[in-house]
Amino acid sequence: MLINIPQAVDGLRFRYPAALVDAITEHEPGRRLVAVKNVTVNEEFFQGHFPGQPLMPAVLTLEALTQSAAMLLLEREGLPARSSVYLRGINDAKFRKQVVPGHRVRLEIVLGAHKPALAKVQATAKIGEEVVAECQLLLALVAEPADIHPTAIIHKGARIGDGAKIGPHAVIGPHVTIGRHCQIGASTVIDGWTDVGEGTEVYPFASIGLAPQDLKYRGEPTRLSIGAHNIFREFVTIHRGTAGGGGVTSIGDHNVFMAYSHVAHDCHVGHHTLLGHMATLGGHVTVQDYATISAGSGVHQFCRIGRHAFIGGYSVITKDALPFARTVGSRPARIFGVNAVGLTRRGIPSDVIARLKKSLRYLLQSKLNTTGALRQIERDKNVACDDVQAVVDFIRSSKRGVILRRATRRAEELMADE
Repeated sequence: MLINIPQAVDGLRFRYPAALVDAITEHEPGRRLVAVKNVTVNEEFFQGHFPGQPLMPAVLTLEALTQSAAMLLLEREGLPARSSVYLRGINDAKFRKQVVPGHRVRLEIVLGAHKPALAKVQATAKIGEEVVAECQLLLALVAEPADIHPTAIIHKGARIGDGAKIGPHAVIGPHVTIGRHCQIGASTVIDGWTDVGEGTEVYPFASIGLAPQDLKYRGEPTRLSIGAHNIFREFVTIHRGTAGGGGVTSIGDHNVFMAYSHVAHDCHVGHHTLLGHMATLGGHVTVQDYATISAGSGVHQFCRIGRHAFIGGYSVITKDALPFARTVGSRPARIFGVNAVGLTRRGIPSDVIARLKKSLRYLLQSKLNTTGALRQIERDKNVACDDVQAVVDFIRSSKRGVILRRATRRAEELMADE
């Protein structure tokens, strides 16, 4: 794995002539790194060390090893962006050979015991196979502090993670936790017992974690739990839970909520979902992983949206929406086949998509009732797979019923034209 040297040097906060690493020749992320320093007669430190007999100061050999070790640490997976590395100690340093102009110094770094904020590395400098210097380095990792605009209102009880950015006039309540490297836009309000996962972006004027619009709510300390790397666009509203609904509204990781979308109390949204512009979830709705709810669509309270489901624009969903299927329309919404385009984009194998299509034909086109169709699906070994079984289990576990009305031929033709 290659390292972008200019970017890595920038992370070290070094500039010429203090940068002492010229190239990375080997890199095993999180384990080891080999760098190179080409020592030339033009190095500035040779002017005084020593005239007529230039020698590279031993302390600069240690500095080159330290910079190489810092590059290895800064490239570790999961490390907060814009972290810095500082030297805390040097143990068992030994110098075995002088370094002079013309030498190509090989800087070998091996990561030892480490914690999130502290690491030990074994560092060795060589010329060819001959050891020049060796030591154990103790390095500290410090994350960038939060960047809070002076007009933002942050309650003293709120917890703001390293590297978070809070925009002008944002309001953060006393029970809020903002994860590392979140970006909170101007005039955003985040209140209640709300946790926001790291790397989440909240755009201006969003309202996150405020009291639910449930007339039975009496101010009890219910929660909103938001995972990592979500995007909430302008004017999105997300409400925390109610005591009668379990007390928690939850949102997973890597979801996108477009402008004016709304998630009501006690909803549970999975991972990698998308809510289009003005899409609305009523209370107690469950949205499974990779589902898409298009612009202007509304989902009735207590409904479920199955995984990989696609809800077409301006649809009204009053029953559970089938996994892997395209559901479009209002009163009644209808199924327009398998969400083949979405499944293909997400790497679902073509043979699985074919099995899903055949299982839908049993449900929508046969003369069997739902119970009979499910039995036939389970008997047919040609459609058997985990995803088809997930559809069967989804239908059987439904409490509100499942949308199983097939689109008309004319509607299918119009959809195909689009």
